Amino acid sequence: MVIIALIAAGVWAYFHPYEARQYVETWIAQIQGKPTTGPAAPIPSTDGSDNLAFGIPGPADTIIDREGYALGYSEYHEQPLWVIYHMTAEEATTKATSREDNFRPDPEIPTGSATLSDYRGSGFDRGHLAPAADMAFSVKTMDESFYMSNMSPQRGEFNRGIWKSLEEQTRSFAITEKDVYIVTGPVLPKIKSLTIGANEVTVPGSYYKVVWDRTEPQKMIGFILPNKGSSKPLQDFAVTVDAVEEATGLDFFSEISQPQQEQLESTLTISAWKWQ
Repeated sequence: MVIIALIAAGVWAYFHPYEARQYVETWIAQIQGKPTTGPAAPIPSTDGSDNLAFGIPGPADTIIDREGYALGYSEYHEQPLWVIYHMTAEEATTKATSREDNFRPDPEIPTGSATLSDYRGSGFDRGHLAPAADMAFSVKTMDESFYMSNMSPQRGEFNRGIWKSLEEQTRSFAITEKDVYIVTGPVLPKIKSLTIGANEVTVPGSYYKVVWDRTEPQKMIGFILPNKGSSKPLQDFAVTVDAVEEATGLDFFSEISQPQQEQLESTLTISAWKWQ
């Protein structure tokens, strides 16, 4: 029976190499006493969302798929490891509601999300990962963008400066390219040092964003920006998607065929994008 079980496990690992690697890494980390983020099944959307249609970027303690965006939450860092959403030109240009700043804890995080008090007096902004302006196409999506599970501690000059510019630029990409997927999140340390609040929310050193243009000819672009103000052009922070995966340990759009993935994620052509 043991031999049969080992053979079955080997067959499963052969056909599920990514999941197998995550389970092994989690097991080793537990033995070594390191913080872990284990696999979780997504809490499904009831709105027919297609945010996770091309794969889950990586394991998380809680995965939630909402109408406007999906996220993978880390209890250890008290913020998402990734946020992903599909955006069309119509959604990017529709403003069904105005911003109301209804920041509040996320009731769907079983262990409890970060709270407003974690950020109060910290000197850091509650930085949106799925931007409120990207979620303005319906009252519900705008409202859900203010859950604290969608926030990460950002320096004010970063959040209100170059990060805002990048959010506006990716929204512009959605308009010009018509159909894009956007993934965004913090680049987090394995062991946190700088934190805020009673829940010890990790302060990231940098953030990433990935854009996949699904119109032909398809293309991808990544960005990695340090968590500080900058007057440099956004193009200076552009990198391949492969570089973002290496920095984060994530695997974007894993359901795309391997040859297409390799071609899109290893190629960076800045001039192919329409810049504001």
